Amino acid sequence: MIEGDILAGGPAWPVPFDPMPLPGWLARLNRRLTNPALRPVAERLPHFGVVLHVGRGTGRIYQTPVNAFRHRNRFVIALTYGRETDWVRNVIAAGRCRLVHRGRTVDLVGPKILPLRDEAMAIPLWVRGILRALGVDQVLRLEQAPLPDRDGGDHPPEAADR
Repeated sequence: MIEGDILAGGPAWPVPFDPMPLPGWLARLNRRLTNPALRPVAERLPHFGVVLHVGRGTGRIYQTPVNAFRHRNRFVIALTYGRETDWVRNVIAAGRCRLVHRGRTVDLVGPKILPLRDEAMAIPLWVRGILRALGVDQVLRLEQAPLPDRDGGDHPPEAADR
């Protein structure tokens, strides 16, 4: 249950047991084989993206292909391997990340883990069906970071799209 975690105002890490929707061996296989091949394509495909995040211990920049969905000024990312993956923990620790989505790089802030049902409107119905069949029931929601104004101030991201 999500209610007891730091993102919902509960205790800090480590969180209680979090069942991983897909098996750990598949995550390791994807990290070594599938992700490097998918990265260049995932940056441009609909419903995909590449999260750029900084390692908590190494300080290295990592690139992780994800299922990403834009909804208004935020993005929702399916937690296919659960909330305990390195990339999710890195993004939460930093409080931000970058996402390459449909060929554009977006700065994102305010990561929050939520039940998939809370962000269902951001994800197409047919994709939600696949995610549910895989046992994915959590998403990471991130807000688009404000863009600096010409005079140095910040303005909401939607103003830049006009």
